[in-house]
Amino acid sequence: MKTRHDGEEKPPFSYSVKVGHISANPVSVHVEANERELEGLAKLWQVVSVKSLKADLQIGRWKKDGIRIKGRVEADIVQSCVVTLEPVEARLDEHFEQIFVPEDSKLARIVTGETAEMLIDPDGPDLPETFSGDTIDAGAVVAEFAALAIDPYPRKADVEFSPHLEGDAGETAKRPSPFAVLKDWKKD
Repeated sequence: MKTRHDGEEKPPFSYSVKVGHISANPVSVHVEANERELEGLAKLWQVVSVKSLKADLQIGRWKKDGIRIKGRVEADIVQSCVVTLEPVEARLDEHFEQIFVPEDSKLARIVTGETAEMLIDPDGPDLPETFSGDTIDAGAVVAEFAALAIDPYPRKADVEFSPHLEGDAGETAKRPSPFAVLKDWKKD
């Protein structure tokens, strides 16, 4: 995840947090997307529309120089059904936690080498993300975790793919097997 957008297009949903202003006691923050941001998120996520996006965050220090952002993101979106292409409404509700450390932090270094093994627990916490400068974009974190909760194959209730057979059933029975040419083949 990129937390700085120098020379890049600004993300559709952004909420900058100055690292120097964060204390050991977590601060509660409520963020909500406006109409322009919702339209930008719909384009970014490639969905029909995003009706709402809001998040309640706890932002505080982690260890000496890290920042922890945790909270809950909720969104209402409209997607296209993969079967009928009709609109399907979905509600996203995700709890998340993300830790950021400066690029030069010891906690950001990953041991690499031929003999070194890295054990990652798939159900455990994510590795810390790095940031440069003095700002973290908490809005981009919220948008990323909401995007991860989107169903990649939305389907209207009680709609299924119908089985598809090329040609009719009688025609399939008349076709020779592709392996029929091998029946006369002998191994020498």
